Amino acid sequence: MTDASPTGNEPSSSTPPQRSEDAPTTAQNGTSTSGDARAGFRVDVHDALTPDPGTEDMFVVANNKFAYAPGQLSKLFNPKSHDAYYALGGLAGLEKGLRTNRETGLSLDETTLDGAVTWEDVAPKGTPKYGANGDMEPVPKAGNIASTAPELTPDQHQGNAYADRRRVFSENRLPEKKSKTLLQLAWITYNDKVLILLTIAAVVSLALGLYQSIGVKHEDGAPKVEWVEGVAIMAAIIIVVVVGTLNDWQMERQFNRLNAKHNDRTVKVIRSGKSAEISVFDVMVGDVMHLFAGDLVPVDGVFIEGHGVKCDESSATGESDLLKKTAGDEVFAALEEVAKGGKPRPGIEKLDPYIISGSKINEGTGTFLVTAVGVNSSYGRITMAMHTEQEDTPLQKKLNNLADWIAKFGGGAALLLFIVLFIKFCVALPGNPDTPDQKGQTFLRVFITAVTVVVVAVPEGLPLAVTLALAFATTRMMRDNNLVRVLKACETMGNATTICSDKTGTLTQNKMTAVAMTLGKTISFGGTDPPLDDDEATTEKSSGVGSENTVTNPTTPVPNVPVAEFAKSLSETTKKLIIQANAVNSTAFEGEVDGEQTFIGSKTEVALLIFCRDYMGAAPVQEERSNANVVQVVPFDSAVKYMATVVKLPNGKFRAYVKGASEILLAQCTKVLAEPAGDELTTAELTAEDNEMLLHTITSYAGQTLRTIGSSYRDFDSWPPPELAGHSELTASEFNKVHSDMTLIGIFGIKDPLRTTVKDAIKDCQRAGVYVRMVTGDNLLTGRAIARECGIYTPESGGIAMEGPVFRRKSPEELKQLVPHLQVLARSSPEDKRILVRTLKELGETVAVTGDGTNDAPALKMADIGFAMGIAGTEVAKEAAAIILMDDNFASIVKGISWGRAVNDAVKKFLQFQLTVNVTAVVLTFVSAVASDKEESVLNAVQLLWVNLIMDTFAALALATDPPTPSILDRKPDRKSAPLITLRMSKMIIGQAILQLVITFVLNFAGASLLGYDMSIEDEAMHLRTLVFNTFVWLQIFNELNNRRLDNRLNIFEGITKNYFFIAINLVMVGGQILIIFVGREAFKILPLSGKEWGLSIGLGAMSLPWGALIRLTPDAWVAKLVPDISFAFLRRKKKPAATDDEAAPVKAVVADTEESEDADRSFEPPLRSWTSLRGERARTHIHRGFGEYMHDQKVKAKAKAKGDSIKADARTI
Repeated sequence: MTDASPTGNEPSSSTPPQRSEDAPTTAQNGTSTSGDARAGFRVDVHDALTPDPGTEDMFVVANNKFAYAPGQLSKLFNPKSHDAYYALGGLAGLEKGLRTNRETGLSLDETTLDGAVTWEDVAPKGTPKYGANGDMEPVPKAGNIASTAPELTPDQHQGNAYADRRRVFSENRLPEKKSKTLLQLAWITYNDKVLILLTIAAVVSLALGLYQSIGVKHEDGAPKVEWVEGVAIMAAIIIVVVVGTLNDWQMERQFNRLNAKHNDRTVKVIRSGKSAEISVFDVMVGDVMHLFAGDLVPVDGVFIEGHGVKCDESSATGESDLLKKTAGDEVFAALEEVAKGGKPRPGIEKLDPYIISGSKINEGTGTFLVTAVGVNSSYGRITMAMHTEQEDTPLQKKLNNLADWIAKFGGGAALLLFIVLFIKFCVALPGNPDTPDQKGQTFLRVFITAVTVVVVAVPEGLPLAVTLALAFATTRMMRDNNLVRVLKACETMGNATTICSDKTGTLTQNKMTAVAMTLGKTISFGGTDPPLDDDEATTEKSSGVGSENTVTNPTTPVPNVPVAEFAKSLSETTKKLIIQANAVNSTAFEGEVDGEQTFIGSKTEVALLIFCRDYMGAAPVQEERSNANVVQVVPFDSAVKYMATVVKLPNGKFRAYVKGASEILLAQCTKVLAEPAGDELTTAELTAEDNEMLLHTITSYAGQTLRTIGSSYRDFDSWPPPELAGHSELTASEFNKVHSDMTLIGIFGIKDPLRTTVKDAIKDCQRAGVYVRMVTGDNLLTGRAIARECGIYTPESGGIAMEGPVFRRKSPEELKQLVPHLQVLARSSPEDKRILVRTLKELGETVAVTGDGTNDAPALKMADIGFAMGIAGTEVAKEAAAIILMDDNFASIVKGISWGRAVNDAVKKFLQFQLTVNVTAVVLTFVSAVASDKEESVLNAVQLLWVNLIMDTFAALALATDPPTPSILDRKPDRKSAPLITLRMSKMIIGQAILQLVITFVLNFAGASLLGYDMSIEDEAMHLRTLVFNTFVWLQIFNELNNRRLDNRLNIFEGITKNYFFIAINLVMVGGQILIIFVGREAFKILPLSGKEWGLSIGLGAMSLPWGALIRLTPDAWVAKLVPDISFAFLRRKKKPAATDDEAAPVKAVVADTEESEDADRSFEPPLRSWTSLRGERARTHIHRGFGEYMHDQKVKAKAKAKGDSIKADARTI
């Protein structure tokens, strides 16, 4: 047989394996048709129906009135099995065992069934019912896919139509994936370590705040607002949970809306001997269903009979060739002959009676017997296997680690502060004149101050920033035609290191177009581009032109003009000839697709019909065919690669139009069309020179990735001619008798053009350090040329193009050496794609994959990010994917990369800003509380609440909504193990914290003497405290601008005009601060400032900008030298026992990587991770060492060697 390898397994060898000595297998898993393979072909029923692990439920049915359970019928497929087919008794056995009739179908009156058909009634004698288990019923296990069949409604039970059939075999419906309720989504959102830490902080803060507000005496007019901090944290938690929940719910609704297509189509079945149209959901096991060309098969079954039925199973099994179906009885007869000891007939492995769900009928008509529906069908089982739960994203894992660290850091700082203040409190007790109640209040104030450190340290806005960034990105990505189904894909996409892309429809338009034509030997248009694959195009066969026919230069080039001028230069007679040669000699027809009037049929024929309509002035196809007197049609035959149509001319003669492979038609031509501008058709002899020129044209077109189609004709005095006398219906092989002495009309060059945005998109990927590979089912020459046109294939830099059959035979070690250089994988199967993805992931790559077929689901699921096609993709592919490309366009993937990086950057920007404020506020609270006589911080609770509001809610809104800038693709992707806080971030956090602390401490401790405040006067002391507060807030406002960049570039205003949120929120913050200073007074314990003080506050705050520039200009390597042991291991993902090279890399490697990433003009290379994995120990030892260390090592080695040489010389002397 020609089955594709079963999903998820390695391709099988062509020699069928033996299962046991006494039970040789059939050759079902092989594809060889050699004599040796046929000689070894046997029918083995001993293992044919053995339940696969996890499917035992499908074999157990209580009170089964049929001979089979769903599990036994499922063994016919995945992979297709001749053994199982024979074991089930063939078509006759299925007919009897399923209690149906192949002629009349199911009875319309069937409800419940009387009696039962047993296994022994239908199976060949001695066939075990459960394969290797013999006749022992398997034990069901919980969680089987089979157990997920939808529950039957009351009207489907006893007494209703097909009640027993529904009970045993289920319905043709897949259970809908149960959507989570809003409460369930909210609970999932809340189960986050940062939110739980916040909840604890909120409860403690609120409890102490309520005690302070209610139980502590306040000065007259002083606001009782201590409780507000706790409530504010709770409000932040509620906002995060609500926004996250609504975001998840909206994504789920969008996906459900995408899949809410009109699946409830009708199909034709035979019921009670009459054809009837029924809903696809009402199809039952045992139904006899009609097959027509163009049908999408909704269920599994066995072919009964028909005419020329050929199926396209590429989306279901990955088999790219059309599979011809053989009647079930004929296959069973061949198997029975082998079972009785006869010799296998030639090609027995290729006999295929299996109709598989998800496939498409390309040709022919017929009927088949339905054997599996719904969750028991091949399509249904793959779909159900795709139902999985979301995992924590890499970013979430890092943030959880951060939450753990902050809890420890904040708790440690609070404990230390409490110990210091408590010692201070205890030392002062002997001389303290306060009452016991006042002493208790003082102790409580010590405790509250310590708790304040924890509250300040906890980043309330971090979950909000992540939630807002993801919500904003997913909404905007939808506008860019990316429907995000799995949230982690949004952030993971930003760090993708390689993309394995399909060709057709993703890189190209999936719309064949006639872009070139050489008419006779006198005029042409298009096809003048240089061959895209010069080196190889002339050495390989293309369109059947062998190397012996390849020519280097035509002796007489054909004049080339623009297509509009080409059309104008032709006479009406010539135009009519071209129209009839393409419109009459064609099987395509006009129809409506998605509300648009177009042509339906072979893409090649559609391209030629569009050309005739747009440039030749052709009337509607049906009208052209009606006007022509067609007397004979010769269908296309792949063996001879052409089709023909014979028409009767007005003068009583007959003309045969032939269309097909250009080199085959050219070989049969002796004349060529001449004078296309003349009113009369004239021809000229086809000389050897003309033939050479036309062969060069064919090769040139092929080198430009054009599909070449030839068109010719021949006039006959009578039809049929004497050579074909007695033949009423002609086949191509019979037409070959007169297929000679033809006149060549012309050669067309047809192409699926690249999408206009693809070349720029691939350049953007390469600039971003993302390696693009093309995986296509096309031949190697076409794949290579298209990839070169895109900019994917660069053999001059070591790029490799390879065919799938060669690729899949490589060992794992060879694959790891090969894959980093692989750029084009041609003639590939879904299994090849899966092997490629697996190998890339083993090399440490973050892999994005595109796919559209059901068979692509495993690769989409295995990849870090799976992109399914929204237009061409099947539901199973969409279910397996993380992101759906609504326009099937590669450029949308690049937008996804940009938004993914924007999400990661938004979180890092906010984290950089937040940690700067947190470090400053914690140190400020600690030092000022220890230094204060009253154990109070320089910033009171209400002032800290405003600072928290700025650095949490406002900053999260401002920094999380920055759209991606063009420069976001100027760097390489981050490693999976890269720390959340990078060296540059830590440099900025520490640098800005130092500036803020210096300014605040100088103002707090030396401001009175420097600025002339008299601290004995309460108003002046309050003026100084107000100045400290105002300066601190302005430092945060300016630092927020500073944090719009994470790299070392100085333009912090890039793209600011495109982010209206940022501008508006900063205006609110500035307005709020001005308002607080002027009217805050008692609530904030401040006084209005003078103009001089305002200028000082804003000026000191603005110092953060030049200071930030100075920090950026400080080389990262210097910082790494100053702090050699810096490590943010707590922000990394937990390492596995065997760490990868990049996980073990010290900070120097991070510095080197980030410096390299800024070099946008650097030539593109495979990701460094792959090289590191391949180079092994040498790379681990040397690659991350600096130049200084390297030179030092070399000197030491040289000295040691010199010393050793001198010792050896001395020894020789002695």
